[in-house]
Amino acid sequence: MHASLARQSVPWEAVIALDGADPGRLPAPLADDARVRVLPLPRPVGAACARNLALNEVRTAYVNWADDDDLFTDDAMAVRLRVLEATGLGWCAGYSEDLHPDGKTTLWRCPTPPGRHAAGDVWTYWKDPSDTIPIGPTTILARTDLVRAAPMGGLVQGEDYMAAIGVTCLAPGALLPVPVYRYRKHAGQMTRQGTYDVLEPAARRHAWNYGRSLRTALAVPATSDAAEVV
Repeated sequence: MHASLARQSVPWEAVIALDGADPGRLPAPLADDARVRVLPLPRPVGAACARNLALNEVRTAYVNWADDDDLFTDDAMAVRLRVLEATGLGWCAGYSEDLHPDGKTTLWRCPTPPGRHAAGDVWTYWKDPSDTIPIGPTTILARTDLVRAAPMGGLVQGEDYMAAIGVTCLAPGALLPVPVYRYRKHAGQMTRQGTYDVLEPAARRHAWNYGRSLRTALAVPATSDAAEVV
């Protein structure tokens, strides 16, 4: 991840949440990079909490959460940043690629079609909790204030489903038909651990229900201050 960030053509800084890990284990290239700030947590708190606490330390106008074992394409930040700055949209996403151990990649097209999307539209492409998620969560570059309004929730896995649905429900955005993220396939992935699949259906259902409820709440018309309250 750090190597891919170093290849970006726009300025960036990273906040690394150490989820109970010893800061002394941080690889030297990261520890020596002034663009990398470290948030050591005194005990393991899980990905959702760690990422939400790291969000407190973000100083940039836009933010993209990511996993440390994956990587961005070389123009991932620039191509999305140009769209956000030109349009004023709240978020911009792209496609993801699976990166296999032999170095080959497989393109993953999310169910949401490319183009501009109104707030809440992305969730409509997630017809059922068991279906493919509508957008790649780690492909989303979004306004920092928007991500803070739609944090990771409290799930022990699938927490980024919550953030992706929240961000895309709260503001309009755009999906670009270009790969911006590479999801590295390897034996140590959390998704390959023995108990991961046990909780996955419940995590998806929770995120799906969250999206449906959020869209419903935001669709309620505002009432007049003069309206009678019973």
